[in-house]
Amino acid sequence: MDAMAAQTRRRGDTRGDIQRTALRLFNTQGYDKTSLREIAEDLGLTKAALYYHFPTKDDILESLLRDVAASLDELIVWARSEPSTRERRLEFLERLGAATRGGTGDLMRCVQQNELAIAGMPGAMSIVRRYKKELADAILPPDADVEGRLRVRLAVMAVLVGGHGSADLGGTDDERHDAALRIAAEVMP
Repeated sequence: MDAMAAQTRRRGDTRGDIQRTALRLFNTQGYDKTSLREIAEDLGLTKAALYYHFPTKDDILESLLRDVAASLDELIVWARSEPSTRERRLEFLERLGAATRGGTGDLMRCVQQNELAIAGMPGAMSIVRRYKKELADAILPPDADVEGRLRVRLAVMAVLVGGHGSADLGGTDDERHDAALRIAAEVMP
């Protein structure tokens, strides 16, 4: 790749670079302790260049949530496309587990670790609340009683909590991911 092509690629992916860097800093330092200046410096950008893409940290976080929402919407549509059998619900958990690896999992960890800071962001909280509910509702058996509804919600939460870098639980990412899926399958009606 020549210098011109490299510069074009870098310029074209500035938004994504900002999102990835901000998410890394939010997860390592905390949302409140990360400044736009630090994000810009980490990327070698001016604050003006950063502001061009994202005027505030809230804008960065909300853009990350919107990007993840699109992939979760696809999973929800898939889940609702056929009746909610136990086999379908278990496959949903597998797909959700796969989705929580990488960037999506990092974002979920960020939301959990920074819940108090995010609570003051109506746009972000709206997205988080919506998906907490819709992920479970997408696979609810039509005849689910209170216990069945709780089991579905707990299974989904097990995958979300165990599937994204919860190092405080011990083990490797793969061990936590596998354990979360096993527990979710045991709980799922």
